[in-house]
Amino acid sequence: MDFFELLDKRRSVRDYEDKDVPLERIEEVINDAIKAPNAGNMQLWRFVVVNNRDWMRKISDANKKGFLADLDSNPNSPWKGYEAEFRKEEFNIFFNAPALVYIVGTSKMQTIVQDCSLVGAYFMLSAAARGLGTCWVAQGAFIEDKEIRAELAIPENYAIVAPIIIGYPKQVPEMPPRKDPKLIKVIS
Repeated sequence: MDFFELLDKRRSVRDYEDKDVPLERIEEVINDAIKAPNAGNMQLWRFVVVNNRDWMRKISDANKKGFLADLDSNPNSPWKGYEAEFRKEEFNIFFNAPALVYIVGTSKMQTIVQDCSLVGAYFMLSAAARGLGTCWVAQGAFIEDKEIRAELAIPENYAIVAPIIIGYPKQVPEMPPRKDPKLIKVIS
């Protein structure tokens, strides 16, 4: 598939086949992703691969618990729109995907969010080119459980920038309509 077709085919996938993604395939995608541009070519991103559905469920349940506590104590919680889903015991924030990749980096680096976001974009494009589906799951970034974070080997001074699920899609959704770009100004 050419680049422009790839742009159309890369969609957020939330429904996966019950089929594991081999670690070697995930590593191939990561090796493509690290070709992304980054500030000063410092390449300060790091990756944590969770290729275990039980662990993903454990992370999901811990995160949901935190979101629900915030919803119960804060009527203006930013999670209000997700409350109905979070209250369902069976709801998994990772949509029962077979694998999860955390893209993380030291929060001391001023451009870590931009650098990790670019790597995340390359990761998702590489996965799509290989017939895999991905979805950047923002709710996966909020790990407050210190034991889980320690087990994932994510240091306290690291930011979780991109939690991306990956798997074999049951189907790739159509691209939702896009609004025309709004150019604020053009100086020629």
